[in-house]
Amino acid sequence: MGLFDRITNVLKSNINAAVTKAEDPEKMLNQTVNDMQEDLVSLRQAVAQAIASQKRFEQQYQQAQSQADEWQRRAALAVSKNNDELAREALSRKKSFSETAVGLKSSLEQQNKTVSTLKTNLTALEGKISEAKAKKDLLVARARSAKATEQINTTLGKINTTGSFSTFERMEEKVNELEARSQAVAELSTDNLEDQFKSLEAGGGVEDELLALKAQMGTLPPAAQKALPESQTPS
Repeated sequence: MGLFDRITNVLKSNINAAVTKAEDPEKMLNQTVNDMQEDLVSLRQAVAQAIASQKRFEQQYQQAQSQADEWQRRAALAVSKNNDELAREALSRKKSFSETAVGLKSSLEQQNKTVSTLKTNLTALEGKISEAKAKKDLLVARARSAKATEQINTTLGKINTTGSFSTFERMEEKVNELEARSQAVAELSTDNLEDQFKSLEAGGGVEDELLALKAQMGTLPPAAQKALPESQTPS
């Protein structure tokens, strides 16, 4: 095999592979059924034409046979009248029509076989088309299901589940951190407020003791003595 032939085979192989890959099962099945329907229409037309020819042959055969019988009757009539010449002419006509009838009968028999074969083929094609339609519906359903499954699997394959869940985990930690910080700020705010009130409640103890001490030592002015609590007022 020459180099050119090898290159040609490679190109044909690549083209066939590309065409096969590009074939859509649903479209191809629909097209095949449509082609079979067109073949069925053509075959029905052929059967109709064959039947029409069959009827013409039958009609022509009957006419030729009828004419042969008629000239036979006339020949017999001429013989009964002792007219041999006329009888010969009648028999000659009868022979011609008889030969025509024999030829037409042979054609009619052949046409009958043709019509029978065409009808058988028509019935077989109708059965195949019915079977093809049922099988087509099943194959189309399977093809659609396979495409849907492939699309779902492709979509799932594109999803990075590890990365997605990693993001969720990081965001969950972030939310937990924000909640903890919010809670800590709330606790600090509450403690500060409590401390302030406790300071207000306990802040006057030392001052009161100082004033009491001054009162006992007699160094506290009278106005300040009136501000002392009753328990700390000197007697």
